[in-house]
Amino acid sequence: MELTQISDLTPSARGEVMSRGSELAAIESDVKQIIDNVRADGDAALREFSREFDDVEMNAIEVTGAATKAVETIHSDVQAAIASTIDRIETFHRHQLRDDWQADFDGRTLGRQFRPIERAGAYVPGGSAAYPSTAMMTVVPARVAGVNTIIAVTPPADPINKVTLAALSLAGVDRIFAAGGAQGIAALAYGTESIPAVDTIVGPGNRWVAAAKAAVQGDVSIDMIAGPSEVLILADETADPEFVASDLIAQAEHDPHASAAAVTPDLELAKRIGDAVRDQLPKRTRGGVAESAFSNESSGIFVAESMDQAVEFTNEYAVEHLGIMTADNESIVEQIKHAGSIFVGEYSPVAAGDYSTGPNHVLPTAQTARVSSGLSVDTFMRSRTVQHLDKSALKDINETITTLAELEGLEAHAESIQHRID
Repeated sequence: MELTQISDLTPSARGEVMSRGSELAAIESDVKQIIDNVRADGDAALREFSREFDDVEMNAIEVTGAATKAVETIHSDVQAAIASTIDRIETFHRHQLRDDWQADFDGRTLGRQFRPIERAGAYVPGGSAAYPSTAMMTVVPARVAGVNTIIAVTPPADPINKVTLAALSLAGVDRIFAAGGAQGIAALAYGTESIPAVDTIVGPGNRWVAAAKAAVQGDVSIDMIAGPSEVLILADETADPEFVASDLIAQAEHDPHASAAAVTPDLELAKRIGDAVRDQLPKRTRGGVAESAFSNESSGIFVAESMDQAVEFTNEYAVEHLGIMTADNESIVEQIKHAGSIFVGEYSPVAAGDYSTGPNHVLPTAQTARVSSGLSVDTFMRSRTVQHLDKSALKDINETITTLAELEGLEAHAESIQHRID
């Protein structure tokens, strides 16, 4: 991994480190074409893209039945791991449920109600790796929220990973379809002969999936732009370089476009992290993928002049997964403004959160942690306000309403009040 002094970064170079979502622009036109084809040709387009991108001749697009059978074929130990993970995810997300409330404001009875959306679509990645964890992370919060219909899509394969299918089934999904990439997102957004359209789309994916979610946003809601995986480890001289290196490699092995970085004010530690990465990398089966990710502009080991500068760099980076390994973790956590999920201490590896601690692993990427939150029950909820006024309460605010309505030139607004109180 490349070692870089933060103070040596030019504004342009620093911008390249931070701008992890810029690659989406390069594929926007191609993604739009895929979406247009799915909208026009439906299932036929999905089958054609399956042949082109996945090298799979797809017969049945719906694979719900195969998921039910998969549950029966997986080993009991795998079933137990899935069940315990579902329980942890569900327990954590039930704490996010909100209660309706109502209060009296001088005769105005006002309140807020929370209701689930009706149809949710979950994108579960496939391809070079299987992600039963994402199946659970996307479906369980929707079920906890009370979503009426939960649909999942996952890339076609021959066969589709049975553990992913089993996880979807056990998590409580209603229907599952073989559709990956931008075409899978398009199918969820607009529907095909086989796949019903949904109201919101959630789940991570590669840059094609991220670009497609950005393109359909507005026609449907999305959770966030959750592109290739990211990790930043903020460490000081007390950190174990072997632990830091293992966390970096663990996220880098997801995708050649992943970002894996460490920042520290300790030059000696930075060198030891680099050595540990070089030592561990050849021992990992997906080491080639991780090595490609380490060559990205946003990856590397960044050396700060002080912990304050390291924290400043961290906040600007606004990473998906932030690991903190310092002598004063709690103080550092309080200084963090932007991060999808924070992993505190040397025994809180990012991989634990990827699987089974309970919080969601679908998190904002490409600096969108500045404005977005991770997947939660809130993603599947909408709120509405309820207002009930008696005549006296309306009379109390009549003059205010009339004054503002007349200022805006909306006479009928004022008259709608006067008709009731005259």
